[in-house]
Amino acid sequence: MLVELVTLFVIFVLAMFVGFEVITKVPPTLHTPLMSGSNAISGITIIGALIIAGAKDNRISSLLGLVAVAFAMINVVGGFLVTDRMLHMFKRKPEEPTK
Repeated sequence: MLVELVTLFVIFVLAMFVGFEVITKVPPTLHTPLMSGSNAISGITIIGALIIAGAKDNRISSLLGLVAVAFAMINVVGGFLVTDRMLHMFKRKPEEPTK
């Protein structure tokens, strides 16, 4: 049990370092599209959170699943809002008639 916990913790710390290095290498012009896309992908988290929230194992797992569903929904909606706002920035404005 303890060996598994230490192994998972080491993997988590290594993933943090790799993620930090990858994120710092992304140019600022690509940061917003990549983040909005990754936020939209986190909809998978909602599925897992719904499974945990619906399990009748005990109350604490259902409560944590409910909290996970709420945070994942906030993340997904925020990702779509950022993507929509970004797409509106690239739309062409109608030309004004010249006199």
